[in-house]
Amino acid sequence: MSAAGPVALTLRRGRHGVTLPVRLTPKASRDEIVGVEDYAGEGVLKARVRALPEAGRANAALETLIARWLKLPPSSVKVARGTKSRLKQVAIEGDAEAVSRLIESRAAELG
Repeated sequence: MSAAGPVALTLRRGRHGVTLPVRLTPKASRDEIVGVEDYAGEGVLKARVRALPEAGRANAALETLIARWLKLPPSSVKVARGTKSRLKQVAIEGDAEAVSRLIESRAAELG
């Protein structure tokens, strides 16, 4: 951790939920949420999945991983932007304030 303290996630709230920035590493040894990091001045969630980045497999694995991490139905989590990039915008449907609090709470547990 830097002297400036932990990095806060940059969440975008909308009418239908929250957009969560994620930096994904495919072909990892296991599926896991690693933590929060600064990426180009933005607080992003760092995640790893075992799936290969082909035919949408890594994106689908990421959606499942985030849904499980937040204990939400998989249908409420979707990669909205960055399908072919490591930096993704993941849309999470639901009440924006409640979803934001849930994400921030779970991210705080990561340390």
